[in-house]
Amino acid sequence: MIARLRLQPADVGLGMTGQRARDRLIEDLRAAGIADERVLNAIRTVPRHRFVDEALASRAYENNALPIGHGQTISQPYVVAKMTEALLAAAPTRVLEVGTGSGYQAAVLAALGLEVYTVERIGALLRTARKRLRALGLQVRSRHDDGRIGWPEEAPFDAILVTAAAPALVEALLEQLAPGGMLVAPVGPSAGQSLLRVQRQADGSCVQSDLGPVIFVPLLAGLVDR
Repeated sequence: MIARLRLQPADVGLGMTGQRARDRLIEDLRAAGIADERVLNAIRTVPRHRFVDEALASRAYENNALPIGHGQTISQPYVVAKMTEALLAAAPTRVLEVGTGSGYQAAVLAALGLEVYTVERIGALLRTARKRLRALGLQVRSRHDDGRIGWPEEAPFDAILVTAAAPALVEALLEQLAPGGMLVAPVGPSAGQSLLRVQRQADGSCVQSDLGPVIFVPLLAGLVDR
């Protein structure tokens, strides 16, 4: 069920940031293979232009990644949709996102009615994301911390979504998955990353599948307060 968002007139108008632009994006995503109507409806509903700088708002509904400052990007809508679709296969209720960034992926998850926890290492990005999420009336719990350690105090999670690439799967995050839980993460060097879906079995073992090549910023250690 899509959560009720607090929208403004510009979010549903006829211009480059309105509903028609979003509808065109949805058709592109459907043509690219995104089939889960829950995901498509969430992306249609969440105003992506609110998660980028005003100068880039007219490009918000292109199927491209866009810069958000601090060397980070807001992910391509197709990648957001693909990761969200993969995660929903576990029928999650509680989801951990590693790498809040602009807040857009967290907004899509929250719009789906999920209980979302998100961790971001760059303080300035997290502060801005919190404002955006509150403005839309979305309840998301957030934390300024090193995403590689997850959020152990709130574990286990039904699903974990990682929005930056590590050289290998992060063991601390796998340990925070509930039995039957799903982790979706890009893994590998900048020249050759793969999007992996990993499901934790009842005996603690993990089964993984490769969802195809992707390009993400690296998953870095430590905190940035600026």
